Amino acid sequence: MSVKAFKLVSAVEREMLMGDKNYINIECIECCGKNLYIGTNDCFIYHFLLDEKISTAGKITFAATKQLHKYLGLKKPVSELKAASALTRLLVLCDNTITLVNMMNLEPVPTGARIKGAVTFALNENPVSGDPFCVEVCIISVKRRTIQMFMVFEDRVQIVKEVFTPEQPCAVAVDGYYLCLALTTQYIILNYNTGVSQDLFPYCSDEKRPIVKRIGRQEFLLAGPGGLGMFATVDGISQRAPVHWSENVIGAALCFPYVVALDDEFITVHSMLDQQQKQTLPFKEGHILQDFEGKVIVATNKGVYILVPLPLEKQIQDLLASHRVEEALVLAKGARRNIPKEKFQVMYKRILQQAGFIQFAQLQFLEAKELFR
Repeated sequence: MSVKAFKLVSAVEREMLMGDKNYINIECIECCGKNLYIGTNDCFIYHFLLDEKISTAGKITFAATKQLHKYLGLKKPVSELKAASALTRLLVLCDNTITLVNMMNLEPVPTGARIKGAVTFALNENPVSGDPFCVEVCIISVKRRTIQMFMVFEDRVQIVKEVFTPEQPCAVAVDGYYLCLALTTQYIILNYNTGVSQDLFPYCSDEKRPIVKRIGRQEFLLAGPGGLGMFATVDGISQRAPVHWSENVIGAALCFPYVVALDDEFITVHSMLDQQQKQTLPFKEGHILQDFEGKVIVATNKGVYILVPLPLEKQIQDLLASHRVEEALVLAKGARRNIPKEKFQVMYKRILQQAGFIQFAQLQFLEAKELFR
């Protein structure tokens, strides 16, 4: 049974990005506040400002205004972009080199600070250094079976640690001292400070793309065998039941209480509260799905779209209107962390009362009594 949890809204149309140049493709995106950055296959970075507009009918639209674009001069695709807003820097991976550029004018830093020999990289969102003017970056090195940790400042970079892995790594996410790695045949958790590692479960990176995503403090989401979205903590245990994805998932994002996944044909939405699939949105040719500070963005080679969440209260009311009392109560309890305490208590009492009347009308008197109580 479906819930309308998200609505797909266009943010950047292909004409704004490429005009009539059909050969231009979107390779990567980054979003920081209202700033949207797009990296393309012809070595350009585009900077847009995203403005959210709400009509009187409550309809949300996005207006993207192009600020500028910058050619990096390498004739190679821009593979990855990550914003370090505290430093007003954008980290740009192109041709195995991470360059620091200014977030506003896209100019490289005058010192020419860069990290060479990177296949891919991740930022540590739970940093260990305690320095607010530094970001911690983990790279998968072009050197075989090697991970490197760097501290990146406004205009310089400093290597902190080099760690060797039992197999070639192909994807990484970081939390504190813990690395969650997709190796050639399995996922592992590795503490780069102590060197202690723990196997999670087998996986064949030759057959499909691994997904390693940090979803909260000391917790990761992984694409497991059999099309399962698996949760794992840094201790190597799972505190939540897995969600059932299709076999060919290519991206995943989190917008509490939902896990969103992208495959060749659809965007699927599962609840982390009861692991049920709640919504399916047809979406062809998608190849990027990411979340940025609660904003879920999906992209094809030619355009960028935003998945706008419907207010949780509206979702709960829709469930009650369909007499899906259990699901409404699970979602209402899960909404606690997103809503101020006083407001939540008023809302929750009203929902219990509504749920009670629904059970009462269905002659479920004992259940209704509990809810009324």
